[in-house]
Amino acid sequence: MENLKMYCVTNKEVSFLHKTSYDIGWVGLDAPPTNYITCNHQDNIFFKEQFYSELTFHYWYWKNKLILNDSNWIGFCQKRRFWIRKDSLNENVDNSNYLDHFLDKAPEEWNNYESIICNPINVNKVKKIKMLKRGFKSLVRDPLIFFDEKKQSLKFHFDMHHGYGTLNKAANLLEKDDREEFLYYINNSTNYNPHIMFIAKSDVTNQWFNALFPWLFRCEKIFGFKNLKGYDTQRLYAYLAERYLSFWFKKNTKYLEWPWIFVDN
Repeated sequence: MENLKMYCVTNKEVSFLHKTSYDIGWVGLDAPPTNYITCNHQDNIFFKEQFYSELTFHYWYWKNKLILNDSNWIGFCQKRRFWIRKDSLNENVDNSNYLDHFLDKAPEEWNNYESIICNPINVNKVKKIKMLKRGFKSLVRDPLIFFDEKKQSLKFHFDMHHGYGTLNKAANLLEKDDREEFLYYINNSTNYNPHIMFIAKSDVTNQWFNALFPWLFRCEKIFGFKNLKGYDTQRLYAYLAERYLSFWFKKNTKYLEWPWIFVDN
C-alpha cells in the first residue's frame, strides 16, 4: 500500500518527473500537459497565482482533494526543489540519476514524527555591502546588526529583501496564540526551513492550511496586490508563508528536518 503521496507544484513542464510516482500540480498560465493537475476550477484562488505561487495549488488541494483521517503521508515539493533520501544527502543528484535518490516512500524513521520539513538555511551571512545597500533603515535603528551575526535575524533579512516593516505588520495579524511567539521567533532566529515544502498526515495538513490561509487573507487587506511587483515583493504571500511554516510546524507538531536538493529540468 502506498504510504506517501507526493505532489510537485510547477508552472513549467518538468519532463523528468514523468517517470516518478509524483502527481504534478500546475499553476502556470500556459496550457498544462494533459496529465498535470490543474487548480483553476472548483474552490480556488488561481487568480492570485502571481502573488501566491505554489500556494495556489496548496489551497486548491486543501479545499477540494484533502481527505481527513487518511493514514498516508502527504508531501509537497516544487519545480527544481525536491525531497531526497537521507543516504543521498552527499551524493551528486541530477536529472539523469534522480530516480535513485528522490523520496518515494516514507522511511520507518518517520513513525516517531508528525511532520517533515526542509533542512534549514541560514540568513546571517550577509555581505557588508549588501547590508549597507538594502538594510540601511535597520542599521540606523540598531548599528550592532552590522557587526553581530546573531542580530542578522529573519526579520532583518525580510526587511532587506521584501519590504521594511512588512513582516512585523503581517505578524501582528496572526491569531493571539501565535502573535507574540512568532514575533520573538523572527527577531531571534537566523535560519528557517525554506520553500513552503512539508510532508504530513492529512489532519496536520488541514490544521496548517486552516492557520495559514486565513492569516494570508487578512494580510491582503493591508498589503493588497497593486504595489507588489518584481522579485522582492510580487510573491509576498509566498514569502510570508515560508517564514510562518518554519514557526508553525515547530510549535505545533513533532517535526523532523529532512534533506532536499535543487535539480533543474
